[in-house]
Amino acid sequence: MKKFFDHQNYIINQKVQFLKIANEYQVLDDSGQPIGKVKEKVGGGAVILRLFLNKAMLPFKLEIVDVNEQVQATISRGFTFFMSKITVTMPDGTPPFYIKQRFKLLSAGFIILDSSQQKIGEISGDWKAWNFSITDMSGSEIGRVNKKWAGGLKEIFTTADKYMVTFDRSDMEYHKKVAIVSAAITIDMVLKDGKN
Repeated sequence: MKKFFDHQNYIINQKVQFLKIANEYQVLDDSGQPIGKVKEKVGGGAVILRLFLNKAMLPFKLEIVDVNEQVQATISRGFTFFMSKITVTMPDGTPPFYIKQRFKLLSAGFIILDSSQQKIGEISGDWKAWNFSITDMSGSEIGRVNKKWAGGLKEIFTTADKYMVTFDRSDMEYHKKVAIVSAAITIDMVLKDGKN
């Protein structure tokens, strides 16, 4: 059985919640089989803050878990006022990776850095059309993030999204792939969810 980060295609399906305090995403492989979840951990104080402050400014913590509920990676961000800086940590004690949001007119982007702050990849694209390109440090495209139609009433009456993360290469170093998949999952939290 493949590990969570051994797949080349990930379908991220946000769980529909009408009174949403915490985000939750189901993660499927390209055949539609569950391979894990992404769950937001929200403390009591954070729940109260979310009632009064813009969610785009508030800290968040997401856990990526496999089908056995084993944590594969943790994605976290502190308070922010403009551009987000997100930390990706793994339970094996590997030094953390970082995701830095960058500003470009009419587009969105994230730079992915290793623990020494060296660039290992980038995600950039059109946030309105929800099409993003994933590139490695040399600028070569290694994958994409594309929004998928969530269907009828779900699209109209909720903010739940469904999108696909696709990788072209199967030889990517494991820990780098963890950081890049985590960055792709973070797009929804940073770009769309903060506008709710």
